[in-house]
Amino acid sequence: MDSVDLSVFKAMQKWLEADLTLWLVTVVKTFGSSPRQPGAMLVLREDGVLVGSVSGGCIEDDLVSKAQSGELPRNQAELMVYGVTREEAQRFNLPCGGTLELVVEPVTDTLWVDQVRHAINSHRLIKRDLQLSTLVSHCTDANATDVVVQINEKQLSVVYGPRWRLLIIGAGQTSAYLANMAQALDYQVSVCEPREAMCESWDTDDVVLLNMMPDDAVLAMQPDAHTAIVALTHDPKLDDMALLEALKSAAFYVGALGSKKNNANRRKRLAMFDLSATEIERLHGPVGLPIGSRTPPEIAIAILAELIALRRNHPAKSTELLPKTQSVCS
Repeated sequence: MDSVDLSVFKAMQKWLEADLTLWLVTVVKTFGSSPRQPGAMLVLREDGVLVGSVSGGCIEDDLVSKAQSGELPRNQAELMVYGVTREEAQRFNLPCGGTLELVVEPVTDTLWVDQVRHAINSHRLIKRDLQLSTLVSHCTDANATDVVVQINEKQLSVVYGPRWRLLIIGAGQTSAYLANMAQALDYQVSVCEPREAMCESWDTDDVVLLNMMPDDAVLAMQPDAHTAIVALTHDPKLDDMALLEALKSAAFYVGALGSKKNNANRRKRLAMFDLSATEIERLHGPVGLPIGSRTPPEIAIAILAELIALRRNHPAKSTELLPKTQSVCS
């Protein structure tokens, strides 16, 4: 499953090869509540076909109308602001006091588009500096701590690519669903699987498969605050090897699949090693939000829902009383 960035750049490249007139629209600033954050984007053709989004839909409708009527810029980038007046905010379904600033740029240069798409396909972050008046672009490597969007009177800088990392221990069916879905949520996904038979059956695209022991995989990744680690092998020996290193790391999320009983036993085992009570308390287990998930795709959704809640600092209080039934293995 493609990330939002990649889906936009795939469409852009395809349409450029077809010699179509198109524009890239990027959210650069928001004030008040907004459904999309700076860096959100869409690519729009002259006939109104688009991929991506910058709002809840009303602003996209206006951009389509402007494209079809020839009102979008042709030779330079243009800053467009929505929601300046109360009437305009109501028209475009923006919250009271909310405004949205967009940069609209005509796209004709395939070189930088190829560079960005290649970087995203290679699971790398890349920054593009755009000269607003000349449309000249320059691309350089970026990292997860870089600001997503910066703009001044002359230049727009945007970072593209996966800003988060997910290490999955185990190459089973649940891992495959989780890996696919996570890519759409801006994760660079790696799967650690030391068992040869499981490696041979793995067929998920655009995922780094690591045929090594779990503790070595965690150490090699050097987890930071943009990293999540989830153990899904159903094998306590393999899962615990990963957790012993992951719980000491800076990863923002460390979780393990299993029933409440299994996770209670796992915590007892972990306490026998050089982990503090605080480190063991970091373990999310049973993994995922308690939404009653049972099947592999449902479990993957529950895990990603918990990751989203943590990334957005938004505890999922409405599900706290539901039983965690996602793991049927005891």
